Amino acid sequence: MKAFMDKDFLLNSETAITLYHKYAAKMPIVDYHCHISPAEIAEDRQFENVAQAWLEGDHYKWRLMRACGVEEHYITGNATDYEKYKEFARIIPKAIGNPVYHWTHLELQRYFNCDIPLNEKTADKIWNLCNAQLQTKELSVRSIIRNSNVTTIVTTDDPVDDLLNHKKLEDDPSFDVAVLPGWRPDKLLYIERDDFLSYVPKLAKAVGNAELNSMDSLQAALKKRMDFFHGMGCRASDHGVNDVVHAPACDSEMDSILRKRLSGAILTKDEENAFRWAMLVFLGEEYHKRGWVMEIHFGATRNNNTKAFKSLGANTGFDAINNGNSMPGLSALLDTLEANGCLPRTMVFSLNPNDNAAIASTLGCFSEEGVPGKMQHGTAWWFNDNISGMLAQITNLANMSVLGNFTGMLTDSRSFLSYTRHEYFRRILCNLLGGWVENGEYPADIEYLGAMVQDISYNNAMKYFGFGE
Repeated sequence: MKAFMDKDFLLNSETAITLYHKYAAKMPIVDYHCHISPAEIAEDRQFENVAQAWLEGDHYKWRLMRACGVEEHYITGNATDYEKYKEFARIIPKAIGNPVYHWTHLELQRYFNCDIPLNEKTADKIWNLCNAQLQTKELSVRSIIRNSNVTTIVTTDDPVDDLLNHKKLEDDPSFDVAVLPGWRPDKLLYIERDDFLSYVPKLAKAVGNAELNSMDSLQAALKKRMDFFHGMGCRASDHGVNDVVHAPACDSEMDSILRKRLSGAILTKDEENAFRWAMLVFLGEEYHKRGWVMEIHFGATRNNNTKAFKSLGANTGFDAINNGNSMPGLSALLDTLEANGCLPRTMVFSLNPNDNAAIASTLGCFSEEGVPGKMQHGTAWWFNDNISGMLAQITNLANMSVLGNFTGMLTDSRSFLSYTRHEYFRRILCNLLGGWVENGEYPADIEYLGAMVQDISYNNAMKYFGFGE
């Protein structure tokens, strides 16, 4: 029997052990997509207790607590931090097989030097041990980032953001980690939503109170904001789309659709899709001009529980996997951009693991001479960033494309303790490669494989996004 989460956790062969400890473990981290707060980095937040570090905004943990019948009072309600922590400690032993169980204990080991399994009996001892360390500067937000060997972070930022915290960090010589903005224009893609009407004036204000009543004026405003983001180091865009629908329309039709919506009228589904399509094509062309990566996340059904959404808002743990088929629309988008000579480097994620093969085969149609790995199948995302989900995504990528070009892991997290997810990924990757070697499916060229592991862990992503150039 192996010891619980020891130094060779998830490593089941000598080759895997060598690949991880000699090559993967020492690599830095580039977190090219996350949701942590740049303001908290700028102010170097100090958490008061482990409940704040663990449970604030972490809907992975909230879902587990709800599944165990925990009252919302102890999840997002007004219970004390200690009471929330105690409820989490009580239910976490039930979560065998869930990655949150492993992440929780990796975080205890790496940040608090604590190898005690968390449960109701050990909760108080771990609470006191962690909280004592959180009072030191060794576990301030910036120290957590440095101690995790992170070199580059890309946050998620709205086009109207002033990026003042990014500027503060850029100008601060005491913090040498690059914290770059990531462009997320989702509020402009969903013209049918109520907040679209309130958002357009915010965009207008951000570009000097321009009148945005046509597609030309709207796109001109976005170009100005992209130029601003580019000047602040932005090289990545991201789009959370429910699906991609091929719905081309002429310029005059698009102006009519926009003006109709700005008047407060309700659009037809065809009009909604036409607007979203036009925006995605326009944005893709602009990303290509600037050398940005276009990330597309699809396959999610958001805010399934209307009662909870009205009470708690979005991103609180009520999203799910969508079984719809976005692949024809994605293929049409890539093909349209390619035909126009404006296809940017593109990274695609689907929340539906059944899309893995379709994504890999579709992206394989849009390679470019002299650009290895231009089209990327993003790492297993959200409900899939577990052992089986990562193995499925990595194996599918290896089967249908070139694994050595893969840009590897990201946290996609709101927690500063989430960098252990990179370790989790690297262990899974090394174990898979090690197994192939042990089974005679690949030569035992450890030096070459070690370099490949290091590329997938860090180097490929740095090169792909152009960070540090």
